[in-house]
Amino acid sequence: MGLTPNNELIVSTAPRDVVRRQYMASAAGDLEALRATMAPDVEWTEMAGFPLAGTYRTPSGVTANVMEILGRDWDGWDAHDDSYVVDGENVVVLARYTATHRATRKYLDVRVAHHFIVRGGLIVRFEQFVDTAKVAEASRPIPA
Repeated sequence: MGLTPNNELIVSTAPRDVVRRQYMASAAGDLEALRATMAPDVEWTEMAGFPLAGTYRTPSGVTANVMEILGRDWDGWDAHDDSYVVDGENVVVLARYTATHRATRKYLDVRVAHHFIVRGGLIVRFEQFVDTAKVAEASRPIPA
């Protein structure tokens, strides 16, 4: 990032930088900034077995069906982006989800991998890989 001679912000379109902005917007709860990192026809896939499993399209569809629901169901949901592997338009992020489920009060700490494809400075595709059994366990009430 930098400034133009008119003091306008220059935003990098490099794939790693776009993905990093997505994580920063998510951590800040800034859904508008998060949507701004996605292409209008984004394809966002949450892994089978994950509570929000499915493929969502459009930036609004992603935030409404993923981020807003995570915020509703979990306290402190955060994706800690630890390591980036970049190959052209492909960005793989090794990360960790941490949160406490609102209904069960169980804490989640699970490793994940995210695969992004970035074209023209926008995320066009996302795929999540996560240990869904750990997420399900944190979501499951303790038997009485």
